Amino acid sequence: MIAEADIADPGLIRVVAAGAPVTVEDGLLASVQERCEQARRALRDGQPVYGVTTGMGALSSVRLTEEQQRSHQRNLLLARAAGGPPWLSPPEVRAIYAARLLTFLSGDAGVSAALCRRLADFLNEGIVPAVPRLGAGTAGEITQLAHAFGPLAGIGRVLGPDGAAGPAGGALRDHGLAEFVLGPKEGIALIQGVPGATGLAVLGLGDAAALTSLMTAAAALSVAVVRANRDPYQAACGRGDDVLAAVLAGLRAAAGDEPSPRSLQAPVSFRVAGPVLAQLHRAAAQLEAAARRALTGVTDSPAYLDGKFTGTAGFHGIDLAAHCDHLTAAFCHAAEVAAARLHRLMDPAVTGLPAQLARDPGPQAGLTPVHMRAAGEIHAMRPLAGATPVVLIETSGGQEDVQSFAWEAAGKLSQALRHARAVTACELMAGYQAAALSGRPSPGGSRALLDWLARIIGPIEEDRPFGEDLERLIEASRDSGPEARGWREY
Repeated sequence: MIAEADIADPGLIRVVAAGAPVTVEDGLLASVQERCEQARRALRDGQPVYGVTTGMGALSSVRLTEEQQRSHQRNLLLARAAGGPPWLSPPEVRAIYAARLLTFLSGDAGVSAALCRRLADFLNEGIVPAVPRLGAGTAGEITQLAHAFGPLAGIGRVLGPDGAAGPAGGALRDHGLAEFVLGPKEGIALIQGVPGATGLAVLGLGDAAALTSLMTAAAALSVAVVRANRDPYQAACGRGDDVLAAVLAGLRAAAGDEPSPRSLQAPVSFRVAGPVLAQLHRAAAQLEAAARRALTGVTDSPAYLDGKFTGTAGFHGIDLAAHCDHLTAAFCHAAEVAAARLHRLMDPAVTGLPAQLARDPGPQAGLTPVHMRAAGEIHAMRPLAGATPVVLIETSGGQEDVQSFAWEAAGKLSQALRHARAVTACELMAGYQAAALSGRPSPGGSRALLDWLARIIGPIEEDRPFGEDLERLIEASRDSGPEARGWREY
């Protein structure tokens, strides 16, 4: 049950994206309907309202007749659906629907309670519109949102159980729903704001939190197996920085003490593990704050504020774009540092173990190909670390002359997380093999982690198609159930 206090909760978006049903508190819907009726009364005074009594973009100077206005809101969802595959996944689409529903409940958009209920109907019936993953070249998210919400009115396509796109009208009939008749301002409301960047960023935050924990476990295992000097992880090194202090405490607990380090200083990639991981926590916290601002702020344009329609710039999304980029860059750096540690794990001078972590170096390649996989993932990540909004591409006859590309920034974060997870799986596999070759008791507090890895990988006695092991490990690391307990409790 969504209540007023839930509107600012990004966690609710993740719950809905995972498949939870949606209902909205009756009192909140009544408040939305009251604002809707006020907005519709304001429309009757004859003042021009962008996208309602006028055209859009470069055509906003064109005043619409009353007859044209009656069909205009539906028309807004037609030509603007100019995208194509690949399509977003069902959880991603559900996240966008949840974000748009939450922002509608503020009343700023002036939409009806019936439209809010229909958004909930789509979520509860499992109807998934076909929404383009790429190609959002508008000042906001108009192209993608036209695809996302056109099916409410029977426009466009939805995804079937097999992932193929089929006509929206047929899906509505299959679920016993009529085409929704859009009221005044409801078409433009559906294609305004930043629900796409918001929903996708919130999903990325959920993945980022789990991956940060996994990267911490991998780093601690690497520290332990090379018998790195523990000086950089001492509590005193976190003075004045609560985030770093917490990360260092976690690394110390996981890696354990090392009374006889192999060298006075381990390679830099080991020593900087704390600050690198702390930056992931900071960047994620900043993106979550931006997502909360997007859910509570004014993102519709025009918005119905203080009894009148007001043009705004809330669709620009620069806040989300910048903080998605910040977190993406933090993961790119963390993955590069992890790949550097992985390379050091291949070196007997660092580990005291057989070269390339092979049981029989020479006849066997060992895990060097695993490091090469990580190198490829890093190379694929590097273009993602650039600043997404640094580009100006004029559209709409010059009326839309700036974009933030927040949608793309959220997509880049998702890609970076996939690559970073693969790199982390490579480091975990090498740490697991190094622990096995060392013959020492479980380093640090790693017994649960090593047992988890053993169930997935098994003993590495000779060369084999390590990609199969890595894919199993990547998939298992996404699991939030009991099978993941080994690393989640590490």
